[in-house]
Amino acid sequence: MTNGSEDEVDRLVAAWRQERPDLDVEPLEVLSRVSRLAKHLDRARRAAFAEVGLEPWEFDVLTALRRSGKPYELSPGTLLKATLVTSGTMTNRIDRLAQADLVRRRPDPEDRRGVLVSLTEEGRKRVDAAFADLLRRERELLAGLGEQDQRVLAGLLRTLLTPFDS
Repeated sequence: MTNGSEDEVDRLVAAWRQERPDLDVEPLEVLSRVSRLAKHLDRARRAAFAEVGLEPWEFDVLTALRRSGKPYELSPGTLLKATLVTSGTMTNRIDRLAQADLVRRRPDPEDRRGVLVSLTEEGRKRVDAAFADLLRRERELLAGLGEQDQRVLAGLLRTLLTPFDS
């Protein structure tokens, strides 16, 4: 407790230390907070997406296309690698996004059997609005930390996550 205030994790850790003094519960100090923060982030994400009528999975596919730069199109294979879903799941998602006029399919000029998925103007507008709202909400979640603390935390989290992303 560096700032003099107690949070729910402090109470949880204290209870475990009392009940199980034989165990080192130190990992809870970090990981329970990360878990609780992830829940708050998930709520913020869902609220930002709902504002423009998107589901989290729709946002994931649309942002992969948007990040790719003009002409905002990728192959289904590239999309499934970016979103970590199976081929069948990606096909279903592309179908649903196409029905909602958020993406469009077109033949791949480089591969006669392939297709490219491109972001429609409506898809770009909705994902841009959701992303801007999400960033606003994320800034609110981080408001208790200064810029330097945010950079330090980002570096520490990167160190923890890198082995899992390999």
